Amino acid sequence: MARLVQRLSIRGRVQGVGFRYWTRRAAKDFGVEGWVRNRRDGSVEVLAAGPARAVAALTEACKRGPPSAQVATLNVEQASDSELNLRRHGESFSEIPSI
Repeated sequence: MARLVQRLSIRGRVQGVGFRYWTRRAAKDFGVEGWVRNRRDGSVEVLAAGPARAVAALTEACKRGPPSAQVATLNVEQASDSELNLRRHGESFSEIPSI
């Protein structure tokens, strides 16, 4: 099974609506590793790693987000496994500090 590592950049009304918490739960449900954080520009950034099918499922879910979010755009780019090092020790998916 192919392993995929992607960075998602999500824009719209995505901060202050529980997007990071929702993403952590969705990642757990899909079996995806990685992290989520807010960015100063108002976007949410997600690093998603795992089986291609699971990463694709999380990406599709992030196009909608939690009920109070309004996703305007979602951009996807390839990322590297080394970026998983930003996670909290012992966690498969973390909320990391905003940048």
